Amino acid sequence: MSYKVKLEVFEGPLDLLLYLIKKSEIDIYDIPISEITEQYLEYLELMRMLDLNIAGEFLVMAATLIHIKSKMLLPPDEKEILPEEEEDPREELVRRLLEYKRFKEVAGVLQDLESQRKNMFTRSAVTELESGDKFFEASLFDLITALTRVLKEVPKEIFQEIVKDEFTVEQKVHDLLHMLVETPVLYLTQLFKNAKNKIEIIATFLAVLELIRLKEIVAVQNKTFDDIEVIRNEKHRLRAG
Repeated sequence: MSYKVKLEVFEGPLDLLLYLIKKSEIDIYDIPISEITEQYLEYLELMRMLDLNIAGEFLVMAATLIHIKSKMLLPPDEKEILPEEEEDPREELVRRLLEYKRFKEVAGVLQDLESQRKNMFTRSAVTELESGDKFFEASLFDLITALTRVLKEVPKEIFQEIVKDEFTVEQKVHDLLHMLVETPVLYLTQLFKNAKNKIEIIATFLAVLELIRLKEIVAVQNKTFDDIEVIRNEKHRLRAG
């Protein structure tokens, strides 16, 4: 499936780490580095499998995590010879995460003060639907998590099944827009479950990313890690009209 989605509008490696820490309810001051490194690499591998254009900073962070993990795994006698300021190899990473977290929180406050708010693909963004309910916009990592859950449920024989390449991202983009004309809200999990095989699941996922990039749709959640709803971006349609 030769289709690439650029990730400029999405988050970076620190966002992914903060997402994983929150998702696993981990103490940011005592990060289980082996666990978080494994999860981070799993997300990176899935992004590679989807042929997403991964920025180099994601790979740099992967190398950093592996380096910290190797230091944490040093035998006790070798740890003793490390300088005192390097006793905990995670210290610098924790400092960067806390600093970035504060930056995002301040950015969120400034966004709320803007008179003319722009569509942003950040966790702090809030979308208000016609019903008056408020929803958080889902991040790239929320979308990948939903995809991962579905792929784990797909029987292995379906993964190994050789099928004709009948599902394309372009066709799925068209199908999704047509479905949203008839149904105002689509649930991402249900879209995946309606797919016939792995190829269609991935094509659907990439189509959702492409429509988000084009600002044709918004992926929202009622609360963090909740089921993801896909809706038309009415603000974009009004501006386009």
